[in-house]
Amino acid sequence: MTVTTDDTVHGAAAGGLAAQRVTVAYGRQRVLDRVDLHIAPGETVGLRGPSGSGKSTLARVLALLHAPDSGHVTIDGRPVGGARHRLPVALRTRVAILFQSPRSATDPRLSLADLIAEPLRATGASRDQASARTADLADLVGLTPDLLARRPHAVSDGQLQRACLARALVHRPDYLLCDEATAMLDASTQAHVAAVVTDYQRRSSAGVLLITHDPALMSRWATRVVELPPP
Repeated sequence: MTVTTDDTVHGAAAGGLAAQRVTVAYGRQRVLDRVDLHIAPGETVGLRGPSGSGKSTLARVLALLHAPDSGHVTIDGRPVGGARHRLPVALRTRVAILFQSPRSATDPRLSLADLIAEPLRATGASRDQASARTADLADLVGLTPDLLARRPHAVSDGQLQRACLARALVHRPDYLLCDEATAMLDASTQAHVAAVVTDYQRRSSAGVLLITHDPALMSRWATRVVELPPP
């Protein structure tokens, strides 16, 4: 089944991040079948669907972490070929993703400061540049200097997710994909993460993909909602 929205073709031509007829299979199981989805600069697209419908897989494809079996991703109308480090730095850093489980997404050997700075160092930033950017983002997401010196096992899930959010914003992405990013957080941390993302979006006109099972968050945040069918 093809999942599409009325503005997919128009939006892709006008700019934005788009999946076009994306198909992904794991072995014999087809998870996504010719899916179309477009995220325009400045808008928040909600993505809903039952478990197993491919929401997280679609997010990883859009984040340029997983190459589809067929179809392609476009950024500002230009097809993207390949994934991960096969892509130029200037291209792959335009999209960032914030996962549901911060512990699965982080290296337990690194301090929170190093986790945040890791993408900058991987792309050639100097130690001073990485340190300054890390300090700014830590302040933005509400991490104190004593927390930055700790490793993941020594902080809460909420504190670790704040570090992951800072890491996601470190390259000032044009598109931020939130895959159940607040599901494991308490209400206070949920509100803070949502506020940081919303403020970043307002200042940068970033496009946001929101995957959540929280209907209140979806209705409050999403500009429009796309449904993925059952697997």
